[in-house]
Amino acid sequence: MIDKVIYSFPVQLLINHIRKNHALLFSWVILFFIVTNSFGRLLGIPYLFLDPEYLGQTNFWSFFITGIAIGVFIMAFNTTSYIVDAERFSFLAGLTRPFTKYFVNNSIIPLIFIITYIINIFRFQYFAENKPLGIILLLILGFVSGMVFIISLTFIYFWSTNKDVFKILASNVEKRLKKVKATRAQIMRKYLFEPKNPVRVDSYINFSLRRKFKLRKVTKNILHKYDKNVLFKVFDQNHLNSVILQAFIILAILILGVFRDFGFFQIPAAASTILFLTILIMIAGAITYWLRGWTIFSIIVFIIVLNAIVKTEVLERSYQAYGMDYTTEKAPYTLQEIKKSNTLERVNSDIKATKKILNNWRSKFPENARPKMVFVCSSGGGLRSALWTTTAIQKADSITGGKLMDHTMLMTGASGGLLGLSYFRELALRKKNGEDLSIYDSQYLYNIASDNLNPIIFTLLVNDLFIPFPQFFSYGGKKYLKDRGFAFEQQLNKNTHNILNKSLADYRVPEQLSQIPMLIMSPTIINDGRKMFISPQNISYMNTADVQSQSFNLDRIKGIEFRHFFRNQASGSLRFLSALRMSATFPYITPNISLPSEPPMEIMDSGISDNFGIADAIKFLFVFKSWISENTGGVVILSLRDSDKDRPITESRGFSLFQKFFTPIRSLYVNWDNIQDFNNDNLVEFAQSWFDGSIEKIELQYVNRTITYNGNNKNNKRAIPISQQEYTTERASLSWRLTGKEKKHIIESIESTENQIALAQIKRLLQNDNQ
Repeated sequence: MIDKVIYSFPVQLLINHIRKNHALLFSWVILFFIVTNSFGRLLGIPYLFLDPEYLGQTNFWSFFITGIAIGVFIMAFNTTSYIVDAERFSFLAGLTRPFTKYFVNNSIIPLIFIITYIINIFRFQYFAENKPLGIILLLILGFVSGMVFIISLTFIYFWSTNKDVFKILASNVEKRLKKVKATRAQIMRKYLFEPKNPVRVDSYINFSLRRKFKLRKVTKNILHKYDKNVLFKVFDQNHLNSVILQAFIILAILILGVFRDFGFFQIPAAASTILFLTILIMIAGAITYWLRGWTIFSIIVFIIVLNAIVKTEVLERSYQAYGMDYTTEKAPYTLQEIKKSNTLERVNSDIKATKKILNNWRSKFPENARPKMVFVCSSGGGLRSALWTTTAIQKADSITGGKLMDHTMLMTGASGGLLGLSYFRELALRKKNGEDLSIYDSQYLYNIASDNLNPIIFTLLVNDLFIPFPQFFSYGGKKYLKDRGFAFEQQLNKNTHNILNKSLADYRVPEQLSQIPMLIMSPTIINDGRKMFISPQNISYMNTADVQSQSFNLDRIKGIEFRHFFRNQASGSLRFLSALRMSATFPYITPNISLPSEPPMEIMDSGISDNFGIADAIKFLFVFKSWISENTGGVVILSLRDSDKDRPITESRGFSLFQKFFTPIRSLYVNWDNIQDFNNDNLVEFAQSWFDGSIEKIELQYVNRTITYNGNNKNNKRAIPISQQEYTTERASLSWRLTGKEKKHIIESIESTENQIALAQIKRLLQNDNQ
């Protein structure tokens, strides 16, 4: 009985994959880990598969397209393994429609995956999204329909074109009988060959339209009847069909790449990922088929050669900041030039210009008043932080009757936090300029939280990584390449209804008149670790030490003031969305921008140096401490955090060998926020010793409460049923994609007891400008 199972064709194929086809198995392993919430959970990657979006919606069609992608992946898996391994199962050549039988018997892994995927879709949609049973079944139907549709379409082609040994023999016999007189027996004796090293297979699953699925025994020595050339023709025809199928897949991806700017062609990120894995397994199959025993050696040589080519910058691709001039002479990025652009005269000139802005801010209040000056600092964290920042500042400004924005002098932060601040600031500016809009409308929350990941992943997979198909666009009279940085900006622009589609210089006058707060972006220059200070104003004073003391020197410049340093490269024309992208660089998703300098400045996320913007606010306070002390009633630092500041200390025990190996790296990543928090707290505490006035710090936090996805027991972990524990998380994922449940939880977090106390404190501090 055991032998019957082991030597059945499905089991032998599975064993063969485990022994030989590691690249094919690796792709399946990745998909299994993703759909079971075991890989990329912190970044929200499983949500792309369990809740795919198409044209901004999760519906029948989004799952239908994902189903098509899975169907294509399954067919590619079968055709690739058929090309590589079919000749080892030589009995196939003696069967009618050999590929069909290979497909049926090679379905163990795909079937297990499909069942696993459907179960996890159901569980996620039911527990995580609270969708009705009927809607969930409709989504699953969409997935199954898409998969069945593409597999059926492919089978129709294979069914009509696959030749088998009997058809080829009949044709050959007929031709020979016409040429020579010979009996059938004499001709058949010429079709003899002995197959070499065949894999033992005793039975296979047969499929026919009449008898459906049936287990059949392999007829021994059936292949002794046929010439090896005849059998080769059978495999050759099936190989050709497999190659044609793969060519169609590549062509489809090329078409998607060409029309990637159109929403209709921007398929769900899950489907894009699956298609990318499809290409990888086809490439792996081709390499294995053609190189055979030389595969590993050839891959090693290829990696060495590719590494050498990349060193020569032949394949290097830079991602540009739109609006800047990359055709003119590059700005020299040297220590000498840095010192030259930070003279004492220029720093003092910038201080004088900013004091005019401070005076305009002061003029909004009565002469006898001592208004509080507010610095709003928002943390990074993808869409999670963007939504939380917009939610928090909307609420804080509304309960103070708009006084928060009037009192706010400066906005700082990182990544998604800056997106939220910039979005609300632009809404407030438009309201002040007479537009009829309610800046506290909840619709703006859903705008900023709209999916931004689909076009990025799509462009990354079908263009940047696979087949670069260069397309260009014009901005400000200059020509730029469309890449995933462009996709990110365009989607963000679409989500926010084009209101941020301005240049950096467009905000210069509104900031100078104090119609809106100053906003300073400070991404990190990875060449040397300095900060890049981006503002519509000249703010060179942010680069240096104590500019007001006699000890002022330029021996150690801590930053680069963007507007002046790149004055000859059209810095004022920088697209504001590109400036935001520089501060929101997400590893492997939104690429780091390269600026027109020599050597090129490579810009990374602001969160590397300060994920909360506190350090920049304290620096600004230090530079203008005398003016602020004389003209205000003190400073309020409003910190909008997308994470708890005081998280519980967890016990580190029971780690596996791999977990212990990665513990140092993991600990640094997990505690990076804590490290920055301690540093920022020290800065604030130290500031209280040199600032002649009060400094009050208020924090609005996206609290770390447990999310229970059935909508009950939000604060009681013990009450969560075991079946739901897999869908319990500490907070929303760090991603450019949020589920509906995560959006709801982030918005509702403003109603927590801690945040309500903080809001009451803000209202009390700002309700009387004379205090």
